[in-house]
Amino acid sequence: MAADANVIEVDDSSFEREVLAAEVPVLVDFVAPWCGPCKALAPIVARVASENAGRVKVVTVDTEASPTTAQRYGIRGVPTLLVFQGGERTAGHVGVATREKVLALLEESRAAVT
Repeated sequence: MAADANVIEVDDSSFEREVLAAEVPVLVDFVAPWCGPCKALAPIVARVASENAGRVKVVTVDTEASPTTAQRYGIRGVPTLLVFQGGERTAGHVGVATREKVLALLEESRAAVT
């Protein structure tokens, strides 16, 4: 479901390596293939990924294909955005978000760590 070269598709087997072990903050977009709001959010997430390439890693997780990861982080609705830094969840938002909200989540995450 990743719509951009800067958005990496992650699953249960690669989540720890790609997200928790990452050296940079990671924006995780939890989605489902049937989810209309997820499709609406995808271009916004892709734009943030492109604008912040190298500073932030952006990944998408299909909750149906990766139920273990979705359950581990209590994902009950999609889309859900979570930010991880240093292996810890530092910010989150459920539902469609504007570009500004997504950037604010990343900023909130930076503030939580410093």
